Amino acid sequence: MSVAQFKPDDSYRDSIATVDAAGHRVWLYPKQPVGRLYRLRSWLSYGLLAMLFAGPWLRVGGLPVLMLNLPARRFIIFGQIFWPQDFFILLLASLTFLVFIILFTVVYGRVFCGWVCPQTIFLEMVFRRIEYWLEGDAPQQKALDRAAWTWNKIWRKTTKHALFLAISFLIANTFLAYIIGAEELLGIITDSPKEHLGGLTSITLFTGVFYAVFARFREQVCTIACPYGRLQGVLLDKDSLVVAYDYRRGETRAKLRKNQVRTAGDCIDCHQCVQVCPTGIDIRNGATQLECINCTACIDACNRMMDLAGLPQNLIRYASVHAIAEGTRFRLTGRVKAYSGVLVVLLAVLTGLLVSRANVQATVLRTPGQLYQKTAQGTITNLYNISIINKTNAPYALTLRVLEPTQGRISLVGSPALTLPAQGLVEGVFFAELPRAALHRTNQPLRIGLFRGNQLVAETSTKFLGPVQ
Repeated sequence: MSVAQFKPDDSYRDSIATVDAAGHRVWLYPKQPVGRLYRLRSWLSYGLLAMLFAGPWLRVGGLPVLMLNLPARRFIIFGQIFWPQDFFILLLASLTFLVFIILFTVVYGRVFCGWVCPQTIFLEMVFRRIEYWLEGDAPQQKALDRAAWTWNKIWRKTTKHALFLAISFLIANTFLAYIIGAEELLGIITDSPKEHLGGLTSITLFTGVFYAVFARFREQVCTIACPYGRLQGVLLDKDSLVVAYDYRRGETRAKLRKNQVRTAGDCIDCHQCVQVCPTGIDIRNGATQLECINCTACIDACNRMMDLAGLPQNLIRYASVHAIAEGTRFRLTGRVKAYSGVLVVLLAVLTGLLVSRANVQATVLRTPGQLYQKTAQGTITNLYNISIINKTNAPYALTLRVLEPTQGRISLVGSPALTLPAQGLVEGVFFAELPRAALHRTNQPLRIGLFRGNQLVAETSTKFLGPVQ
């Protein structure tokens, strides 16, 4: 069949399956998928869910695997602490991740949405499975919703929404643990609610949001709200791998008749691919549909019907638009190679920054309003304020020494050393003293080392103000 012979009606692009002509919500009742790909998605989802719920309790070097403490402006990623001073590293990491997402989408389409996205995993593998368990498959769910409020309907609906609320509460606690830490969350749970009104309010709001999303909003997140879904139209091209219908093989469509010599295409027009779709689309309308999340439910449904009809599988499969139209295999385009090159450069720079990143970082500023002073011994002193951040989970006892010029020395105000707490910050005041002979300009560069015993753990630099030569 030539490419020109198949021209789907593009009017489906003017509306979405979940809204009718009057603008009212169309509630979807997708059938429960069955098949090899659905089993693979299930096992992957179980593993990701286990990682998600275990994440706040896992430790690397005594620190959480992941904690994004926005109120305290402190991020912990794989046991490494990042402070506002590391903003440029986090910015570069975010840019690298964005380029990776772009490259991944250009090559593999929305496979992330169907296989890894938390929205899809929770909705399809948790909440909808509860519905299948309590209310049955799609036909039974429709009948139950249309039925009168009998005891059978009341207990099933009440149990379902009670479980939805309980799971939403668990999800809310888990996500909050990634923000404030598991220990802080335990304190909110075990202490009196009066002691943690802010935390209790956050958990309540999170629970309400998750319940609303998974009980009511559902697939609308993917088709209306998700920014990544909206970027699909920009990122995908005709060489991207997507879930696609092979119209060259499937058209023209015709029902399967017993004892009939089939002259039509392999599509038997059973609508099973439509009935299992979680976003309500017909994959046969064409590839790269806005609502398609590449979940592969239609592939399993179609393969099952092809087996029953005695026809070859993969009428619906992962393929690019070019592969379907021209019968070619996947190819690396110039666009993919360009994104790959940019990603390699960003990864190299990010790796270099992470490797060279110091565990202790100091900021030294001359005390405002203070000029240099001359001592009785003829030396010159400047007064400085120092702020030191500890990016590790171990305390440090630090002393300060002048590294350059080598004749200088430092006197801390109030104590001979600074005690830097684990994951903490310490501030101090010190005098830097240089002999007159070491001053070669009005603003002399001054390099200061931070020592733990005799080990140099960090260094910083500033300017030393002296008399005009």
